[in-house]
Order: sequence, then C-alpha cells, then structure tokens
Amino acid sequence: MSTEIKPEHERSTGARPAGVTTEQAAAANVQQMFDTIAPTYDRANHLLSAGIDHWWWWRTARLFRPILQHPETVTLDLCCGTGDMTLALLKHRPKSHQKRSVILSEGAHSPIVSAEVEGPAVALQSKPAPILAVDFSHQMLSLGAKKFAPHNIVPIEADALHLPLADASVDLVTSAFGFRNLANYEEGLAELHRILRPGGQLGILECNQPEGFTGALYNLYFKTILPKLGGLISGKPAAYSYLPASVERFPRPPRMLQLIKNAGFTDATWTSYTFGTAGLYHATKS
Repeated sequence: MSTEIKPEHERSTGARPAGVTTEQAAAANVQQMFDTIAPTYDRANHLLSAGIDHWWWWRTARLFRPILQHPETVTLDLCCGTGDMTLALLKHRPKSHQKRSVILSEGAHSPIVSAEVEGPAVALQSKPAPILAVDFSHQMLSLGAKKFAPHNIVPIEADALHLPLADASVDLVTSAFGFRNLANYEEGLAELHRILRPGGQLGILECNQPEGFTGALYNLYFKTILPKLGGLISGKPAAYSYLPASVERFPRPPRMLQLIKNAGFTDATWTSYTFGTAGLYHATKS
C-alpha cells in the first residue's frame, strides 16, 4: 500500500535552495546569494513587481501606525535587506534630532555599532527609540545602511535565528519578504516570540502561492517570465529561479498560521494582498 506524499509546502521546515539538504548549508547558500545580487536588488525588485512592492510596504507600515507613534516603541525590522520596509515604518515614527545609543550583546555585528561591546543585550537610551534593522547579508545591509544614515535607524548584522537582543525587549517585529528564507521557520518564530514583550506585535509580510485562475496567471509570470527577467537584470539567473521555488514550498496561510500559534502567539490572522499573491501575517505575544 503506497503512502501519499504531501506537497512540499505542507512539509517544509525552512528554506532549502536547490541541491541543499541541511539547515547550515541552506543558511550559507541564501546568505551568499543575497550578497551576490545586492547591487541590483532594488532595481530588479521594483521592476519585477511593477512597483506594487511599495504599496505592500506602505499598507503594512500603516497597520502598525498606532504602536509606531509611541516614542518608546522598540521596533525590529527583520531580514531588512536594503531597507525599504524599514523606511516605510520610519514614516510613522516621531521625529527627533537627538542622538541615540544602542548597546548590543557581546559579539553582535553592526555597520554603525561597535562589533563587540560588553553589556546587556539591548539598552536603549533617550527617546524616541531607533528602529533596529537586522539582516545577515553584509552586502544587502551595507546598501541599507547608506539609506539609514540620516535617520534614527540602527543597522545590525545578525542571524535571525540567534538575535543579539534581550528577552522581552522589543515591542514590534516586522519582516517583509525575508521570513521564508530562514533555514528553520519554527526556530525563527520561537526567537521572535522570545524577544517580544508581552503584548508585542508580529507582522510578517510574505509572498503566497494563489490558487485557481489567479494562480495560473501567477505561475505563468512568476515561474516562467520573472526568472528570465530577473536573471537578465541581475546577471544571476539562479537567484531568480530560487525565488519562485521558495514561494512554492513556503507554508500556505492555514499552516503558517498554525506555526505562529504553536510558537505561542495569539490572535493570528492573515490578510491577503493583491489577489492573494502576497499577504500579511499578524499576531500578538500574549
């Protein structure tokens, strides 16, 4: 009697680029890939999404405006890349010209903060608190740091599964189109639950594989046209073949919502964006 094999999106535990089987290899592969495509990343993204990505960031940031408006709110933008989501969040933060001080745990890396400092995991001085922009791709974060320089944003080079932040030290965590690249989704959610304060909010903006007629049109573009265009723009066709493959194997909303609940979050919801081609997962740490 044969056992039916579930679709990969019902079994996947984390990102697995082609030919990769372990979490460590997956993380290294994804990190190298983003370092490689960093110089053309912004141009490719905006062209391939026809500019809709700007609206997705704006809509997500607007949802969190009530919490962002509080000067003391500590916000973390995870997998920030070159910083577009981070800057969308910044528009809702109180304005200030005072200097800010951020102390990371020993061994943490940031283009602005000293690479190794002693002290508590996070100590924020003065208000409003800066936005913490985290990514493990040095090249992507370096490009983001240039955009962040005039603003109250601190770029931090760190692994999303091992964040250099204290327990219950963050009020809001967002991640735009980066969470699916984590090597272990459950560990990633557990880490975000760890750093959030009780009542803290989580927002994960991610691509989604739609169904039906919309799904057919989506597949035509996303799996056939986009990889070729992305390869032409970036000169790295493998990276843009990984993109549709990573979305195909990423958990669909019902399973992702269950993973979020299993991590200890409450009030987990998914809001569809643009005919279900993307969407926002929103949850609270009780």
